[in-house]
Amino acid sequence: MATRTYGILDRLIGEIDKAIKVLASPVHSSRASPDMAGGELELKESERRESSRLMRVNHSGEVAAQALYQGQALTARDGAVAVAMRRAASEEMDHLAWCEERLRELNGRTSLLNPLWYAGSFAIGSLAGAVGDRASLGFVAETEKQVEVHLRGSKDRLPAADHRSRAIVEQMTHDEVAHGAQAATLGADELPFPLRSAMRLTSRVMTKSSYWL
Repeated sequence: MATRTYGILDRLIGEIDKAIKVLASPVHSSRASPDMAGGELELKESERRESSRLMRVNHSGEVAAQALYQGQALTARDGAVAVAMRRAASEEMDHLAWCEERLRELNGRTSLLNPLWYAGSFAIGSLAGAVGDRASLGFVAETEKQVEVHLRGSKDRLPAADHRSRAIVEQMTHDEVAHGAQAATLGADELPFPLRSAMRLTSRVMTKSSYWL
C-alpha cells in the first residue's frame, strides 16, 4: 500500500485541529492524575483563589508547551527529532489535562490569553525547528530548564494545605526534567545568553499576565 504524502494544506489543517483540541476541547490524560499525599483538605477561600491563579499559570505554560513542540515537529529536518517532539507533546498533554481538571475542582478558569500564548509559541517553535535540529533541541533543553525552575517556585507558593495541586506540580516537574535530558541526549546545542535571557523575560510576561487574566 502506498504511503500518503501530505501537502502543505493537509498539514495546516492538521495543525489547526491540534490547536482547537488544546484550546477548546476538554483534554483527556493517558495517565491518572497524581495521588495526593495526606488526602484532600478543605481550603480557605483565600487559599482556593491563590491555588486557582497559580494552576492557571501552569495550565497556560502547558498550552505554550504544546504549541512549541508542535511547531518544532512541523519544521524538524530529522524524522527522529520530529517523533521525539510529538512524543513529548503527547506526554505534556497529561499535564494540560491535570491542570485543567484541578482548575475545575478549584472553581477556577483557564487564562483568557491562551490563544495568544499558543499562536506565539507555535511561531517560535516553528522558527526554532527551521533553524536546525540541534538549535531546536537546545531550545527545548533551555525551555525545560526554565520550566523546572518555575514549577519548583510554583510549588513553594501553593498553600501548604493544597496537597492535590502540589502533587500535580511535583509530577510535572519530574517529567520536564526528563524531557530536557532527552533533548540533551539527542544533541542539543546550548543557546546564547541573550536568547536565554529573552526567553526568561517572555516567561515572566506570560506568568504575570496569566496569573490575573
